[in-house]
Amino acid sequence: MAIWKLHGDGKTLGPDEVVAPGERLTWGRTIGLGAQHVVAMFGATFVFPIIMGLNPQLAIMMSGVATLLFLLIVRGRIPSYLGTSAAFVGGVVAIHAAGGTPADVTGAIFISALVLIAAGIFIKFVGASVLTKVLPPVVTGAVVMLIGFNLAPVVASVYWPQDQWVALIVMIVVILMSVGLRGFLGRISIFLGLIVGYILSWILDLATGRITSYNAGTGAVDEHWRVDWTGVKNADWIGFPPQTDVANGIVGWHFPQFSLNFALLVLPAVIALIAENVGHVKAVSEMTGENLDDKMGDAIAADGVGSAVATLVGGSPTTTYAENIGVMASTRVYSTAAYVVAALVAILFGFSPKFGAIISATPGGVLGGITVVLYGMIGLLGAKIWKENKVDFANPLNLVPVAAGIIIAIGNVSIQFTDSFSLSGISLGTIVAVGMYHLARLVAPAEMRSRADGIVAEGTSMIADPTGNESLEYLGLEDDHGLLGRRAEEAGRRPKDDS
Repeated sequence: MAIWKLHGDGKTLGPDEVVAPGERLTWGRTIGLGAQHVVAMFGATFVFPIIMGLNPQLAIMMSGVATLLFLLIVRGRIPSYLGTSAAFVGGVVAIHAAGGTPADVTGAIFISALVLIAAGIFIKFVGASVLTKVLPPVVTGAVVMLIGFNLAPVVASVYWPQDQWVALIVMIVVILMSVGLRGFLGRISIFLGLIVGYILSWILDLATGRITSYNAGTGAVDEHWRVDWTGVKNADWIGFPPQTDVANGIVGWHFPQFSLNFALLVLPAVIALIAENVGHVKAVSEMTGENLDDKMGDAIAADGVGSAVATLVGGSPTTTYAENIGVMASTRVYSTAAYVVAALVAILFGFSPKFGAIISATPGGVLGGITVVLYGMIGLLGAKIWKENKVDFANPLNLVPVAAGIIIAIGNVSIQFTDSFSLSGISLGTIVAVGMYHLARLVAPAEMRSRADGIVAEGTSMIADPTGNESLEYLGLEDDHGLLGRRAEEAGRRPKDDS
């Protein structure tokens, strides 16, 4: 990792000055910037573990560990924070629906992390250009779309029924704040919406008493409090996250267990993670003016290492966060020292079980309002990728294969091979979208192939630069899923946050 040298006097920046990754401001200012990075990534990093049935306290802690590992592997050249990835949400929901445990979830993601590491090493040696050939924008957009839209039934059957009116209000609040708020507050509108919903649920408990509705904890309609702080009262202020105890409904640290069926459910997320990381590197490269193409493979492999280490102890998968690109763009400070500070702060947060219990007690109705926006945004990212890359759906080569894959995923169509092995939903949809596209190319006439290739060559390849998603960054997502942040040039023009 770079040893940071002081930029100028460490206190002031001229109108056109930037602080490079290997530089830093005074340590007081660097600590302040690190804290700002923590707040920027915080909302999405703890929302997604809740949705995936993992421990948010452990997720925050391991995001800090993963960030430190990432900075070490890229030798401090790429400033980035690794927060919880949303790309795995669809597959994880499918694992839980099939009776999987938290250990099954982390085991499946661990395997995907190893695949991501291998992909990064491969790209390091062959170059990033091969990605465009294997995963053209029409295919990548389809995979992102089916990951998001496959989750629609979860909103309708699990979260929304727990408290429909709170869900509706939270949805409205998130939409209005994401559009109406500017700067930093706009980027954390998901987090602010969660706070509003939490407080609203507590007030309704005081004013109207218990609610009779679907209870995700019991799987039945019963009478219960919207906000149950029993676990919060019993949690210690300082300590390590608890050990997972499925019998008593406790999710904490644990070792993964492996299943091929479950691994296939989350494997498509690797495609999204590759795109996220490539987009992040391109954005940072444009902002800093340094060509980082030689670090593309390192960044992808480093993200895989972060996810592997995190899930090895029961944490959630990681990805580079667009929210933190926004912080860098507004401050013009790209120092990796600030990210080291952010990582250490996150690790300290992870040593408070009380903090984790408060997050875990988020009412289901609140999650309903958040996920109805969140899952739709993830799905629409696929359409955005198509639009930005000028994908021509008048060309049957682009239209037919991905259409089949998307419907298979959204409808959760399955194929049973044996009593113990089947493919369905996201995994089957991804295989169809990617596999059938390349098979269709083999039989397509030359004119049809050249039209598709011409569009990729003339447009902006999604693999080359998947940035440009202002709306996700304003929602404070990891892009979430995190794909990714706005275009670097747009980010560079954003006014500095007053906050």
